[in-house]
Amino acid sequence: MWKRLKRRGRHGVGDVARTRRFVRLLPFMMILGGLAFDILTPPAFTAIPLFVAAPLIAAPFFSLASTILTGVAAMVAVAVLRVYNNSLPLIVPLIELLTVATVSVLAVVINTVVRRGNQQLASARVIAETAMRAVLPKPSDRIGGLHVAARYEAAQADEFVGGDLYAVTDTPQGVRLVVGDVRGKGLDAVESVAVVIGAFREAAEQERSLEGVAQRLERALAREGTRRAGLDEFEGFITAVLAEIPPGLSRVRIVNRGHPEPILLHSDGALDVLAPTVPALPLGMDLGVWPDRTDEWDLPAGTTLLLYTDGLSEARNADGVFYDPAARLRGRIFPGPEELLSALTDDVRLHTGGESTDDMALLAVVRPVEGQPDRRRTVRIVGREET
Repeated sequence: MWKRLKRRGRHGVGDVARTRRFVRLLPFMMILGGLAFDILTPPAFTAIPLFVAAPLIAAPFFSLASTILTGVAAMVAVAVLRVYNNSLPLIVPLIELLTVATVSVLAVVINTVVRRGNQQLASARVIAETAMRAVLPKPSDRIGGLHVAARYEAAQADEFVGGDLYAVTDTPQGVRLVVGDVRGKGLDAVESVAVVIGAFREAAEQERSLEGVAQRLERALAREGTRRAGLDEFEGFITAVLAEIPPGLSRVRIVNRGHPEPILLHSDGALDVLAPTVPALPLGMDLGVWPDRTDEWDLPAGTTLLLYTDGLSEARNADGVFYDPAARLRGRIFPGPEELLSALTDDVRLHTGGESTDDMALLAVVRPVEGQPDRRRTVRIVGREET
C-alpha cells in the first residue's frame, strides 16, 4: 500500500514535469514538422499553419527573448523553403512570410502582457503570504517549558490565503493553545482569522478559565457580525479547539467547539483520541447559549498533543477514502514535534496523490522528560560543538 501511494505521488509530479518539457519543445517541433511536411508534400500543400502556430504557443510560456527567437526561426524556415522551391519572388510566398512575421510580432505582444500579469500575480502572492505570516506567526519552538511546532499547509502550492488558524501563548494559567477553521476562504476568511487570533491572545492572558476564553471568542465574533450587519456578511462559523496546559501539572484541559478531536501520542507509540464528553457547537453559531465544558486528560512527560484542522482528517485518496490520522500514527514514535508534523504532511501528500482540496493547520506540543537535553540542532565545527 505504501509503495502504491508513493508511486502515485511521484506520478503526479512526473506528469507535470513531462508536460512542461513537452510545451517547451512544442514550438520547435512544429517548425521542424513544418519543414518536413513542406519538403515531402506536393507544392499545393502548405505548412504555414504550423509556422504561424509556433510563436503563438511560445508566447505564454517562453521568455521574451525565446519568443522572439521562435518567431525569427519560423520566418527563416519559411524563407529557406521558398528559396529551396525557387518561389520566393512570387506573391503567395511573400504573403506567407508576411503572415508569419505579423503573427510573430503579435506573439511578442502577448508575451509582454503575460509576463506583466505574472509579475502582478507574484506580487499579490507575496502580499498574501506576508499577511498570513503576520496573522499566523510561527510560534517559538520552546514555550513555557514545552516543545512546540506548527505547520500551515495550503491546498495548492501557490496559495497562501486561507481560513485555518493556530496560536500558542504562555500565560499565568499555563500554556494556552487554539486551533480553528473558519468557514469560507479568501480575504474574508483571513479577516475572520485575525479577529479570532486577536481575541484569543487577549482573552488567554486575562481569563482565569478556558471556558472564559471560549466565551470571549464568542463575544468577539458577535461584535464583528454586528459590525458587518449580520453573520451572512461575516465568516463567523468557526470550529475550534482550545487547550490549556497548567504549569507544574501533568494535565491538559480542552474545550472543543465542533472541531476534530485532538490526539495524544504517548512515548511508547500508543495514542488516545481526545473526544469531548459533551459535543458542542462551533463558535459564532447564534443558535442559543450553552455553557462550555472543559475535559481533562493526563499529559505525562514524553507525550505529544496534536491539534489539527479538518484539512487533515478529510483529505481523500483517489478512492474517496478519508485520511485517518489516528490509524496512521498509532504505533509510531517521533523524535520531536517538527518530525511529527513533517511525517504527517508527507503522508497526507502520498494519501491524496498531491491533490488536497483543503488547507491544513497542524500544531504539536510535547511535554519533555525532565532532564532531557534541549533538542536544538548541534553543529560540529573543527572538533568542537556549537548550538
